[in-house]
Amino acid sequence: MSGVHLAGMGLACALGDDMRSALASLKRGGVPTRPVTVADGIRWPVHALAPRPGDWTQRLRDTVREVVAQTGDWGDRTAPLFVASSSLDIGFMEHEKQDLRLGGDLQDFADVVAGSLGWQGPVFTVSTACTSALNAVLAAADLIRAGEADEALVIGAEMGNRFTVAGFGAMQLLSPAGARPFGEGRDGLVLGEAVAALRLGSRPARWQIAGGANVVDGRNPSGTEASAVHAMCRGALEQGGLQPGDIDLIKVQAAGSPVNDAIEAEALKQVFGPLPPLVSLKPALGHTLGASGAAELALLVGCIEGGVWPIVGYPIDTSLDIELSTQLPQRLRNILLNFAGFGGGHASLVLKDTAP
Repeated sequence: MSGVHLAGMGLACALGDDMRSALASLKRGGVPTRPVTVADGIRWPVHALAPRPGDWTQRLRDTVREVVAQTGDWGDRTAPLFVASSSLDIGFMEHEKQDLRLGGDLQDFADVVAGSLGWQGPVFTVSTACTSALNAVLAAADLIRAGEADEALVIGAEMGNRFTVAGFGAMQLLSPAGARPFGEGRDGLVLGEAVAALRLGSRPARWQIAGGANVVDGRNPSGTEASAVHAMCRGALEQGGLQPGDIDLIKVQAAGSPVNDAIEAEALKQVFGPLPPLVSLKPALGHTLGASGAAELALLVGCIEGGVWPIVGYPIDTSLDIELSTQLPQRLRNILLNFAGFGGGHASLVLKDTAP
């Protein structure tokens, strides 16, 4: 079986339209949110992409092309393409005042993305709520390991729309001020927009996709389930041939939910005993939902390679008995990235630094 490596990455998010600008913004302490009005007198902060000319579909196409260009030259573009999203084309229906989807089929969003790239290979849609992009990475990695493909492209995309913001607000899940993962007085999450691209391949590179796991636990379809956190972490470790003590950093799911953050923190302590350093990227990116698996993986690798680390600008809840890392850990061989979302989805990935 072939190994799977991260051969390239691209990112456009609230921090910037490419990795260099995103890291520069992060180094300055991040960027302010933008209020999104969902009804008269009701608005919520969102980590939004920079405004672009054109209609919703044109903005999607332009952003995708620019982000994929950051991953390098794809030649004839016949590799498998995985398009991951939670909201898909809801923004098109809303902004263009259409009663129908792009063409009436859930695959149409991925087809628009593929068409913007002139993609010739097979195209897959992955939409499993907040684990969408991470599950797309796991699926692409399976193809490469099995020798069915030498390369694959994963795109995570969450474009602006008021419907998603209104829905999360109606469920009382949003913070009116800002996300404070594991923070004292945390009062909800803040949504974010992003388009991210990950180029996976069998050719050796610095970063290896060493293991992963996807666990669906329907007992708590709207939140984090402790037993599922245990299962996803242990499943990813097992596939990577690792023990809990081998993990040097955990990218936590923590989005700022009072209950879910507490469940995740306690579950991680049960799996890892003494916890390795923890990092949260959502205060800077926002919760980018279906794109988060690709966007947060890309930004984390960018932070490590660029020597930039997210600032923790709020006090941590002492009752959780955990800490978020305030600086780049010195030893980073094996990194665990965790994601969870609606429907009981929980997904983990082990990223290994193979550099000497």
